[in-house]
Amino acid sequence: MKILLGVDGSIFSEEALKEIARRPWPAGSELKILAVVAPIPDVTPEPWVGMEDYYRAREKAERDQAQATLDRAVSTLGTSGNKSLKVTAEAPYGSPKRVILEEAERWGADLIVVGSHGYGFWNRLLLGSVSQAIVAHANCSVEIVRAPVSAEVASGQSQD
Repeated sequence: MKILLGVDGSIFSEEALKEIARRPWPAGSELKILAVVAPIPDVTPEPWVGMEDYYRAREKAERDQAQATLDRAVSTLGTSGNKSLKVTAEAPYGSPKRVILEEAERWGADLIVVGSHGYGFWNRLLLGSVSQAIVAHANCSVEIVRAPVSAEVASGQSQD
């Protein structure tokens, strides 16, 4: 079985990771963890010299954060005692919705697992929902893992 896990360092993706770690998977199962580095919108007028350094530094920080998220995820799985999963991890660049869907298709994933941020209607409308887009467009099974209500409230991401 091929499982694709999308993580972003949030408590919601941590819950998805815990769900993967606690399950028994068939021998030979593969888990690919993606921490997608989203592009930073370039809204600065061209005459502003020096902003290029800012964008480079911000992109590096985003890539470093994605790598740290992947390192934590791999470590968590390593300490879970579940030896049935062959784990790989990547931090590709692009739109999280698009990258996860395209990688699932390219890799032949049987299951995509992501956490839900629990956005209410207005936040989903303004920000979009990665999990909602994946459910709507994936060619394989999708599991959306919710965090406990107490975690959602603590993070300020509870339903509106």
